[in-house]
Amino acid sequence: MTTIKDLNITNKKVIIRCDFNVPIKDDKIVDDTRIKESLETIKYCLENNCKVILLSHLGRIKEKKDLEKNNLSPVARHLSKLLNKEVLFSETTRGKELENIIENMNFKDVLLIQNTRYEDLDGKKESGNDEELGKYWASLGEIFINDAFGTAHRAHASNVGIASNLPSAIGFLIEKELKALSILERPPHPFIVILGGAKVADKIGVIEKLVTKADKILIGGGMAFTFLKAKGYEIGKSILDEESIDFCKKILKDYDAKIILPKDFAVSKEYTNAQPYQEKDIENLQKDEMGLDIGSKTRKLFEENIEKASIVMWNGPLGVYEFDKYRKSTDIILKYIVENKIKTILGGGDIVAAATTAGYKEKVYHASTGGGATLEYLEGKELPGIEIIKRK
Repeated sequence: MTTIKDLNITNKKVIIRCDFNVPIKDDKIVDDTRIKESLETIKYCLENNCKVILLSHLGRIKEKKDLEKNNLSPVARHLSKLLNKEVLFSETTRGKELENIIENMNFKDVLLIQNTRYEDLDGKKESGNDEELGKYWASLGEIFINDAFGTAHRAHASNVGIASNLPSAIGFLIEKELKALSILERPPHPFIVILGGAKVADKIGVIEKLVTKADKILIGGGMAFTFLKAKGYEIGKSILDEESIDFCKKILKDYDAKIILPKDFAVSKEYTNAQPYQEKDIENLQKDEMGLDIGSKTRKLFEENIEKASIVMWNGPLGVYEFDKYRKSTDIILKYIVENKIKTILGGGDIVAAATTAGYKEKVYHASTGGGATLEYLEGKELPGIEIIKRK
């Protein structure tokens, strides 16, 4: 795999595909984790006297009203502060205006181009990996560096398209991701997996891949109820992924000793943060109730299973994390992992956001910037944004 250090980038125009898909509220960055993760690669290019051209998507663009809320200009301003230098910004994704900015760039200048998905408004040219768009963006630079692990599982014009037309390599962020996640190919034992989140369907591939490697898989979050329903329990109004019941039955039949399900839950009659809750064993859940977090008995059960783990892989929160009341178990288990120095990989997405909110992200072995890309990597799927570079 070609990395940025394998290429001679000195005095070159370098295009870097970053992942600046960050939450923005009232024109302010709410969580700048992904921006900070890109700094090492950007600074390395500046140290090598490059003209640095940055590309990223932000949100989804389906209609014109999506353009304003997914404008990347707040990211350019925030990046200027982090780099302590002006970051140029192009309001357009192609055309003479953009080309003039690049033509007038000095070495060690940084330019951020407007949201790549603005190109999706006219025939999904970005997310459809339009050949002409990929060639056009490639024509703006001399070298391409992909450092956006979060979109590596997508074949877009801004990763596969550009890489098809320029000398290419991965940046430091993707290199770090691949190194950390590769441990899970032959994990040390005991290897414990924690899976949360809402739907079993989103994790079928991961479960099938990891159940043969893991010593135990601890199931929390909304997806636990589909497994419990498959075992015949009354789950009341709790979330149910009905289409995945047969899959759960098969996994439980084949690997019953490996699958650890919750014993109790924080239970309420309403899906809200306002109503009081009580802890109930799964056997006592009523038809008009729903589980919104795992309970204290389950937390103890989970801690007993991860106590002696050589490595833990965790994807998805254990409760409805957007409600303060139901983030308790996720935070407690995160704290337990950190305090007991258990080597843990957080598998991207919501669990990394939860760890960041709780102040534990920097204290775990690895917090992936992925999400969908991390899950597909763990499933053993090829990631197009990385494969195109691997094959060159």
